[in-house]
Amino acid sequence: IGSCVVGQAEADTPSLLASLGLPSSILNALTEYEEHRLLENIKKGRNIYSVLASFSLATFDQDLAELTDALKKNGEVISTLPSVGSNIEASIDFEILFGSSKELADISLIVSDSNATVKKIGTSKTPGTSEVSPSGAVPVARISDTRSSGTTDVEAASSQGVSETAITAKSMSRTVRVDIGKLDELMNIVGELVLSYSTINDISEKMRRAGYSNMLSDLQKASKGLERKLNELQKGVMEIRMVPVGQLYDKMGRIVRKIAREQGKKIDLKVYGADTELDKLIIEDIADPLMHIIRNSIDHGIESPEERRSKNKSERGLIRLSSYQKGNHVVIEVEDDGRGIDIAKVKLKALEKGLISITDNISEKEAVELIFLPGFSTSETVSEISGRGVGMDVVKNNIAAVSGMVDIESSPDVGSRVTITLPITLAIIKALIISTAGRFYALPITSVLESIMLNSSDILTVERNEVIQLRESTLPLLRLNRFFHLDSEVTAPGSFFVVVVGVAEKRLGIVVDDLLGQQDIVIKTLGKVFEGLKGVSGAADLGDQRTILVLDVGGIINEATRSGGQG
Repeated sequence: IGSCVVGQAEADTPSLLASLGLPSSILNALTEYEEHRLLENIKKGRNIYSVLASFSLATFDQDLAELTDALKKNGEVISTLPSVGSNIEASIDFEILFGSSKELADISLIVSDSNATVKKIGTSKTPGTSEVSPSGAVPVARISDTRSSGTTDVEAASSQGVSETAITAKSMSRTVRVDIGKLDELMNIVGELVLSYSTINDISEKMRRAGYSNMLSDLQKASKGLERKLNELQKGVMEIRMVPVGQLYDKMGRIVRKIAREQGKKIDLKVYGADTELDKLIIEDIADPLMHIIRNSIDHGIESPEERRSKNKSERGLIRLSSYQKGNHVVIEVEDDGRGIDIAKVKLKALEKGLISITDNISEKEAVELIFLPGFSTSETVSEISGRGVGMDVVKNNIAAVSGMVDIESSPDVGSRVTITLPITLAIIKALIISTAGRFYALPITSVLESIMLNSSDILTVERNEVIQLRESTLPLLRLNRFFHLDSEVTAPGSFFVVVVGVAEKRLGIVVDDLLGQQDIVIKTLGKVFEGLKGVSGAADLGDQRTILVLDVGGIINEATRSGGQG
């Protein structure tokens, strides 16, 4: 960890830290700012304490906050580090580094209510320094790592009253804490600028066609320069909104331990790709669906230790949570090594509930898809987790609300894998503008694989569904005007456009009347009135003041697959 303290302080840093005798594991875990505050406490002659506390998993947030509040009244909380305790499934331990002018007996009394133990690990009346009174300096505590839906996680520092410390603190303060709402406002402003640019570009294009040559080249140059700067601004704001999915993984670890303990199961959680980044708001929106998927894995998937032993499996079940970037999407997978999905039981339940009329003609893949139907549950008993009839349909709808898709694979006694495919961001996207039956729509370019022109003779009919042959594979077709039940006055032309779209491994050809080019758009939500509208993810304003609907490619593919491609 590099130090930004200049002059003699740089030379003193190693010896001052060495005088504490802290283990390297703790020193390496300290941020640069925490190390700086630790040194400041030593220089001011304060005692350095290690406070070890163990809390129940169910209430540790509140208990830890109460302990740190009590400590802050009597000194400075330098750092709060989670540590491995003796009972990892029932409790979580913390080691708090704390600086105070009070003696060990006083600190022990302060933390006695929390059943914490205190150890004095360093004291140093540094020559030439005197204790600064509480009124003479403003103590700075590390902003805790609590994550709320309203703020992004960045550390902030405030400068001190002493001039030398102020210089040091300034060099340390490299980050700020920003409310996500302010970033949304900033993104909206960028979106309006993008629309303004589109308007200017349209005007210059119309002037070119009308023959206005004077000063037109200057306008076009200025327009191109504005486009470059807008792209840089847009990219910068997007990067600020991106956070690692590891934030989600921390919460999921606690949920796994809690539910496994309640059900008497032994489960290991392994996580991969925690540094994969997603838009902060998408992270917030998929937290609950991901939690429900993991709960299902524990409740329905992972067997009891006795059952696993009888199947020659390890008595400890495994849930693997992984994420990775795939093109312009992020894929999150939840995999377990449990009993898998009982296809026969799923078909029987669907038959009982009247969701299907016959089980014979339903394939395994179609049977697994039945899990996503409203009110479906295979659980015989109602518990906190399952049997309430509110399950995977809610999960699917919540993921679809952020233009994502969810898919399930399962093998008996091998396990199940749930795959969630999400766009990296929903803020400003590039879209392909299309038209059908006189209406205009936007297709997110991240889902567009290619566009082709075909003749009517290229269409084949397989089981009453229209398909085309595309490079050795069969591609199902969907006519957008039929999907949205639009009356098209235009007779079927001899040739037409097909936009090939795909999400995850699913592919579909959307038949449209015309392609009108690409454009940056800002997606706005439609509100609660249009909440259940199938195939639409939002609306967008074009540069010429028109408002068009943005298509939800994942939802359209799912609907087309279910209804046979014709909408």
